[in-house]
Amino acid sequence: MFIEPHITGEKRGWIEVICGSMFSGKTEELIRRLKRAKIANLKTEIFKPSIDIRYDETQVVSHDANSIQSTPIDNSQTILLMAEGVNVVGIDEAQFFDAEIVHVCETLALRGTRVIVAGLDMDYLGKPFGQMPNLLSIADYITKLHAICVRCGNIANVSFRKTDQTGQVLLGEKETYEPRCRKCAHEN
Repeated sequence: MFIEPHITGEKRGWIEVICGSMFSGKTEELIRRLKRAKIANLKTEIFKPSIDIRYDETQVVSHDANSIQSTPIDNSQTILLMAEGVNVVGIDEAQFFDAEIVHVCETLALRGTRVIVAGLDMDYLGKPFGQMPNLLSIADYITKLHAICVRCGNIANVSFRKTDQTGQVLLGEKETYEPRCRKCAHEN
């Protein structure tokens, strides 16, 4: 006989992925979901890669200056150690984490933790970025957000790099990147 998990008190975790281009509101949405979890008196913890110090060393900050306290980490395995007993785990800029981030998220969900991950699904060349494709494949829920193209006003899904610098990882803000639609990104 099947008994609903909520009746037995069994904890069921899941993985939510918020993806899109730069300036699409990914971090804003991550912060919103985590603040709602806190309102519900759930124990939350948020992590970000230690290399991301664009706005603040310890806080996750959206481009609109909303923020939430976080723990910067160098290694995704650290999340497992620091998330013991946590109901909701947030992970920002997931594309910058090592390959173990997928295993970490899966392990947390199996423990009964709600995992909310935000990150760029594509790099500035429109190629899959880091572990995001793998996270998307195991996600229970996916939210793809879009920015607005600064050239034509259509939806933007490309983080267009305005500099000649190459290399997949280049931290930057509006001086380095702008949101563009597929067509405008290819027109330069």
